[in-house]
Amino acid sequence: MTVSVQTEDFNAAAEIAALIAGRTDVGAVVTFTGVVRGDNGGRDLVAMTLEHYPGMTNAELEAIEAESHARWPLQASRIIHRVGELPVGANIVLVVTCSPHRHAAFQAAEFLMDYLKTQAPFWKKETFADGTSRWVDASDGDDAARLRWTQTSGA
Repeated sequence: MTVSVQTEDFNAAAEIAALIAGRTDVGAVVTFTGVVRGDNGGRDLVAMTLEHYPGMTNAELEAIEAESHARWPLQASRIIHRVGELPVGANIVLVVTCSPHRHAAFQAAEFLMDYLKTQAPFWKKETFADGTSRWVDASDGDDAARLRWTQTSGA
């Protein structure tokens, strides 16, 4: 289990290779990479700024990663979340889950992303081409996705 909160970009393929190097107990690797999307509700986004409180953020991400391992039979996992000002097209987040079987790897990756979208202590500000900006909250759909995990124990 490894968590990184960083300003630097990441290479998803290199992260996956490092995570499964030498392992023979992994039959499924599921990844999710989130990127800054330019069109946001018909408005031209130019950047997203992510802020966090380092000690709290790392502890929270490590706790949710540990919970995913308690819920599903994961052999390994990796979470990278970027902070700072990110232009359109930039990587924001990488979640990798490894398990003997695909079902657990998919569910754990969804669980982690639902948490990251709704509960992780990041503050997100969108900046638009017209010079305006706004702070972003989780959407109702994101909240509904997260709530399903309170009703299921996972595997």
